[in-house]
Amino acid sequence: MRDERRLNVWFVTGSQNLYGEETLRQVASDAQAVAKALDASEAISAGVVFKPVVTTPDAILQVCRDANSADDCVGVICWMHTFSPAKMWIAGLRTLQKPMLHLHTQFNRDLPWGEIDMDFMNLNQSAHGGREFGFMVSRLRIDRKVVVGHWAEADVQQQVDTWVRAARGWHAWQHARIARFGDNMREVAVTEGDKVEAQIQFGFAVHGFGVGDLAAQIAQVNDKDVSALVDEYRELYTFGAGIEQNEEKLASVRREARTELGTRAFLEEGGFTAFTNTFEDLHGFEQLPGMATQRLMAAGYGYGAEGDWKTAALLRAMKVMGSGLAGGASFMEDYTYHLGVGTKVLGAHMLEVCPTIAAGKPVIDVQPLGIGGKSDPVRLVFTGSTGPAVNATVIDMGNRFRMLINLVECVEPDAELPKLPVARAVWLPKPNLATAAAAWILGGGTHHTAFSQSLEVDHLVDFAEMAGIEALVIDEASTVREIKNQLRWNAAYYGLRSGI
Repeated sequence: MRDERRLNVWFVTGSQNLYGEETLRQVASDAQAVAKALDASEAISAGVVFKPVVTTPDAILQVCRDANSADDCVGVICWMHTFSPAKMWIAGLRTLQKPMLHLHTQFNRDLPWGEIDMDFMNLNQSAHGGREFGFMVSRLRIDRKVVVGHWAEADVQQQVDTWVRAARGWHAWQHARIARFGDNMREVAVTEGDKVEAQIQFGFAVHGFGVGDLAAQIAQVNDKDVSALVDEYRELYTFGAGIEQNEEKLASVRREARTELGTRAFLEEGGFTAFTNTFEDLHGFEQLPGMATQRLMAAGYGYGAEGDWKTAALLRAMKVMGSGLAGGASFMEDYTYHLGVGTKVLGAHMLEVCPTIAAGKPVIDVQPLGIGGKSDPVRLVFTGSTGPAVNATVIDMGNRFRMLINLVECVEPDAELPKLPVARAVWLPKPNLATAAAAWILGGGTHHTAFSQSLEVDHLVDFAEMAGIEALVIDEASTVREIKNQLRWNAAYYGLRSGI
């Protein structure tokens, strides 16, 4: 969509003046080599910028201040090449506002056993230099990720990139603007929440608009642009049987194209990266936006139905985190269950499932919705791809926010779904439906989720840690008893952390 420029993480190396100029020159040379290799790695989805080796409290404080003010810096990687007395880091670490990764590595992978002397030992002190640094970060109660291993190894770079992607998502959240067209679906609880507290903690801002504001923007779209977009639909999708020959249905497709163009213009002009709407607030609309919403999600916008601004924000962050990875991400809902042999979930929504998760070429269809009181809406119909995925949500617990994450395995439907004219995905929740659903409900999880086939659980756990919120993971090892205990422990921890 917009502003997908290459972001950076800063590579900051710690040492001390005790070693002398010759050793420090070698430290700087080694640090530049590591930063250059990480920057060139295809495995890491942000630039890695070398910063001069820091050896004094003033230098550390300054680089942390500079990182805070650099808008394209999403985080800081710290490496202790040698021993770096950690009292030097106190002022800088207390100032640092960007996410931090402690890379516990050393320049050489293997020990040159027959050549080790004291010069080698003085230069290569990462083993205990990292422990000195780690103590101070822990003493200061600063959350961070620790990655251990040689910097050139693929698994180490992959762990670094998991954190980088989370940092990119957190950066996107802090700069996000969400357009909320209409209000909440009336009387629904879980899609509500404290927008002021969310802006204080997360940075993103939620802006409310009357649906008429959007309808007015849509009305300004010219017919030529509408025709060009309908031609694009013909190239990308299959039109359902009879639509092109049915004037009323084809007019609905043209209205949907106009809605897409007008909504995109509204979002772009306002600098919005996510949006919500609801079928209870459709003043000025002839039909509920379906395909328009689907395509805007595919372009990178976050979305939440029924006024669900928290899911819209989370989906936007997850799309940023997963950019460049195989698989898509979508607004989703656990819609209905198969409780027979091989229990599973049919995930869908009324209309709004993102085509980035489609297994095949989507079909444009115009069918009754049965809710909302408007004319038959246009939607893309498809079945989601198979394979591993994650479902996640953020909820407002009143005194804090909580993220729930459930690992799932997407599968083929047991049979064809010829009468279901909506996009859908079918999955097996881990460890099984009974445990996963009970754990989700005990955790207060929403009926809406942000669903991703590109991200893994560690991306979201790292992200939650950066956001300072509780993360509850439901995976193949989970039991209801364990989840209940985690909820109790977390309540005590976050209560103590907030001073209650």
